[in-house]
Amino acid sequence: MRGTVLVVDDSAMMRKVVVRTLQLAGLEFETVLEAADGSQALTQLQQRTVELIMCDINMPVMDGLELLKQIKQQQLAIGVPIVMVTTEGSESQVLQAIAVGAKGYIRKPFTPAQLASSVLPLLAA
Repeated sequence: MRGTVLVVDDSAMMRKVVVRTLQLAGLEFETVLEAADGSQALTQLQQRTVELIMCDINMPVMDGLELLKQIKQQQLAIGVPIVMVTTEGSESQVLQAIAVGAKGYIRKPFTPAQLASSVLPLLAA
């Protein structure tokens, strides 16, 4: 049992898929926080500490790239691994996300094994 994960995605269904896939991969979190966009995620991060952030790139209000920039600027979630959840055609966005602080990425659709292989090394570091 780990601490808290923050799942950021504008699709409530995709947030549930990410949480369920984390569980199937053997990554149980004591607390699951959800945010529908980067702005909501920032509010959560200003109030709570988390051990992992799983974040979509394409969202309304504030996208994942802007969220990463704001996390860095506001010095939130220092040392917390941020894994971007992307769709196929967003290679340039993935590179931008890594440049501003993401520690990894996983492409939709993903399996529990793929998620575990992306996330476990980051949590162990």
